[in-house]
Amino acid sequence: MSNTKNTEESQGSQKSQGTHDSQQSNKPTENNRTTRRPSPMELLRQARGQLAELTGMEAESVSSFEQTEEGWSLEVEVLELERVPDTMSLMASYHVELDPDGQLTGYRRVRRYERGRADPHRPGGR
Repeated sequence: MSNTKNTEESQGSQKSQGTHDSQQSNKPTENNRTTRRPSPMELLRQARGQLAELTGMEAESVSSFEQTEEGWSLEVEVLELERVPDTMSLMASYHVELDPDGQLTGYRRVRRYERGRADPHRPGGR
């Protein structure tokens, strides 16, 4: 009888240890993350690509980029209307918002200007 009792105890402890091991293996670790945050350069590429897909216009540059509480905020310059000479082409600035994973959540045109024109000088450098 003592043999039977020892066998049951050892099986019980193996079951509880197996359950404990399987619970640990389901926990994410630093090396075993299921999702990875994109790098800033990946975010910029994604934003430019998504904006081009939505508007049909290729982004020429990103003039501002910052992290916000909701994700990311960018200002993207695009060529809206190509003219000859190139300095007369119409450009536009778009404010683009991304979620933390780099998915575009909104955009709007904030400014339209000729490529060859500088912003008007404002006193105080602003």
